[in-house]
Amino acid sequence: MLKFYFGPMDCGKSTLALQMNYNHGRQGRRGLVLTKHDRSGGPRVTSRIGLGLQAIEVEDDVDLVRLVTAHDRIDYLICDEACFYTVEQIEQLADLVDEHGVDVYAFGLASDFRSVMFPAAQRLFELADEVCRLQVEVLCWCGRPGQLNARVVGGAMARTGEQVVIGDTDASHVRYQVLCRRHHRSGRLGEGSMEPAHTAQ
Repeated sequence: MLKFYFGPMDCGKSTLALQMNYNHGRQGRRGLVLTKHDRSGGPRVTSRIGLGLQAIEVEDDVDLVRLVTAHDRIDYLICDEACFYTVEQIEQLADLVDEHGVDVYAFGLASDFRSVMFPAAQRLFELADEVCRLQVEVLCWCGRPGQLNARVVGGAMARTGEQVVIGDTDASHVRYQVLCRRHHRSGRLGEGSMEPAHTAQ
């Protein structure tokens, strides 16, 4: 089974990934935990509530079928930040399910800071046996459900730039903020903010 769990930042994707790995391991199943571009900057799956686990970093040139079949027996994969994998690697995840009987649980964002789908996420939507929007509620500053991730550079919302720039939801110069659709489209980042969205990366 290939399952894709998606949602905006702060909705608990990595927390669920870690919990699922724990649950499968308790039942004697053997798995691998993979990630790419974790917020920690290292080969780890980390959660904002403080949980973390060492993981295998998925570089662009990693063949996931070879990686998994090099092990004696793998029953499942936990694939955090799967939105950053290559499209070819998503195809490899499907091959692992179909040809090797490995259960794959992928977690990631659906869309980038422009509200454009990541190519890997799009392929997961197309191939997954099951797609699940995570139910942990994330709110925009206005109180509406948060759906989209805005990239904030120097206090203003960016509309252009590289698709992947690693950051968190803290107070850094380049950070991310979850917004409702209305405020993502208008570029308003908080009560009283009227800054126009800029085009800096």
